Amino acid sequence: MAEKEQFNDIYNKHYNKVFRLCKGYFCGDISLASDAAQEIFIKVWEKLDTFRNESSISTWIYRITVNTCLLYLRKSSSKKEIRTDSLPQLVTETYSNEKDEQLQQMYQCIQKLEETNKMIILMTLDGIEYPEISEVIGITEETLRVRIHRIKKSLTQCVQNENI
Repeated sequence: MAEKEQFNDIYNKHYNKVFRLCKGYFCGDISLASDAAQEIFIKVWEKLDTFRNESSISTWIYRITVNTCLLYLRKSSSKKEIRTDSLPQLVTETYSNEKDEQLQQMYQCIQKLEETNKMIILMTLDGIEYPEISEVIGITEETLRVRIHRIKKSLTQCVQNENI
């Protein structure tokens, strides 16, 4: 029972961030992000006993998230059946049409980024702290700061060009 409670706690604490990260990978596709997030938490459940506390639980979950999203992108043609009856219902996010268009535009620009840069900016936008991002990516914080600055600059250019 303690393991189930631990998983429920992890799920409740991390689901929204995992879902938003997936949504960023899939250009705002809520259905695909939801499928991936559910698969990620199935993996977390199955592998929870292998987590060795060498990093924080959130860093471990983000690594699973990134790997799963990248696999989805590589195998987008094949679909998996996922058992969902044991996972809680999701809260859907709602935005105004204008905000939705801006988000779609930003997602499209993010999709043009190289995989690592995409991962960095999605985690940054989700408010994940720099030390944790640098641990997940495997670069120093100083290098991360430089990369984020360059990524933001290229995204700004991309969004402004799309607006013309």
